Amino acid sequence: MSTLTRPIERRDHVRGNPNAPVTLLEYGDFECPFCGQAYPIVKLVKEDTQGIAKFVFRHFPLSQAHPHALHAAYAAEAAGMQGKFWEMHDMLFEHQDMLEDEHLVGYARALRLDINQFIRDMGSQEVQHKVREDFMSGIRSGVNGTPTIFINERRFDGVHGYNELFAAIEEAARESQR
Repeated sequence: MSTLTRPIERRDHVRGNPNAPVTLLEYGDFECPFCGQAYPIVKLVKEDTQGIAKFVFRHFPLSQAHPHALHAAYAAEAAGMQGKFWEMHDMLFEHQDMLEDEHLVGYARALRLDINQFIRDMGSQEVQHKVREDFMSGIRSGVNGTPTIFINERRFDGVHGYNELFAAIEEAARESQR
């Protein structure tokens, strides 16, 4: 079983109670159809496990297969620099078939971001470095496709269905109490 090589850090985007006993971490690609299918399931699992699980997203853009994935990752990070990472994350998955640069700017407008800053940040070394670091940490953790999910730093190789993820989180919560 693969384990996460880079633990959760302050630089990671965390949704939910930061002190929750369980962490569900996804390496994802905003253009990946499998990530798109997993998105509503993971979202529902997050809602139903509030208090016991927190969610972390790391970028793993498969840009050779998905030509818009890299810029979408940059857009999420640029939005994050203005405090709107999760809003952009959701917007990108909910509009997965519209990820051209003009769409990304449109989403930034819809989120009421400073557009000039957003565009500068998308092209910044800081944003590009963050996405590259996420990708490389995924490689070191054995990620070779998306979505790849880790629960409490152990790779979850089960079906990415609601029941399976929910059960794995409950089991991890029980283990954390032992």
